[in-house]
Amino acid sequence: MAASRTIIVVFFFTALSFINVMSGAELQYLRHPAAKPADRSLNFLVVGDWGRRGFYNQSQVAHQMGIIGEKLDIEFVISTGDNFYEDGLTGVNDPAFYESFSNIFTAPSLQKQWYIVLGNHDYRGDTLAQLSPDLKKKDRRWLCLRSFIVNAEIVEFFFVDTTPFVDKYFTNPEDHTYDWRGVLPRNRYLSKLLKKLDSALKHSTAKWKIVVGHHTIKSAGHHGNTEELESQLLPILEANNVDFYVNGHDHCLEHIVDNKSQIQFMTSGGGSKAWGGDEKKWNPEELKLYYDGQGFMSMEITETAATFSFYDVFGNVLHQESIYKNLDSSM
Repeated sequence: MAASRTIIVVFFFTALSFINVMSGAELQYLRHPAAKPADRSLNFLVVGDWGRRGFYNQSQVAHQMGIIGEKLDIEFVISTGDNFYEDGLTGVNDPAFYESFSNIFTAPSLQKQWYIVLGNHDYRGDTLAQLSPDLKKKDRRWLCLRSFIVNAEIVEFFFVDTTPFVDKYFTNPEDHTYDWRGVLPRNRYLSKLLKKLDSALKHSTAKWKIVVGHHTIKSAGHHGNTEELESQLLPILEANNVDFYVNGHDHCLEHIVDNKSQIQFMTSGGGSKAWGGDEKKWNPEELKLYYDGQGFMSMEITETAATFSFYDVFGNVLHQESIYKNLDSSM
């Protein structure tokens, strides 16, 4: 029965694995249990830019996530980063971990594995605290790494640490301090990460390839396109037939289809504080949704179809679409 199903993820967290956390650009490989055999569907939620101790409608978003999560019988949740505002965690014992995560996402359907990337606000605190296994001891759902791969059989997820790509955090950090432990020297870190990502994508045999990062590649929102990712990351996605790039950073919900590559660019950054009325002009043939309020998204994936839905803070469906593949295709 669905209600009695227990999600167990196989993790090989040895001492060596956590040396990799410190060394930076390693692509750790994780395996998620196979999708439900009856219909071969994989269901999950995506939320980003949420960590505000329940304020700015974070609690209301979490409540609706719980309702939709139960309805879809989700397998896990993806966080697109900026997990703790304004400046990450101060350490593994920072009460913000409970106040913004454990005590907020309390619905039974959300007591599943969370796969989490870091955002720029997370890098302003103790970055290693969020990567520490100590947090998983406090809340078993928590799994945050810099860059990693999750194999869910029909889908393979490639989580990318995007903050170190952005030049201004290094050249003009203003009054912010960033924790670059494990990232420096930066050029070597990025070069190694891109090379490993390209290789992993090339060798993937999954029906669907989804890349997840914090920063936008294409966005009509406040931050707009991230030039560094357009020039360095996007060519790798295009060359390897990636289906979706999923991000946060812009505090909105957004769906853009690139006419050239047909990559679906999905922004789910409405987990708490939103920026109203901050939309840039975009080709209406590509911009399928722009919503400047709080909310989240869901995805339901089978071998032949991927259906994604965006929800507002009241649980209303703002936008829903499906894309399809031939059963014998492997991109």
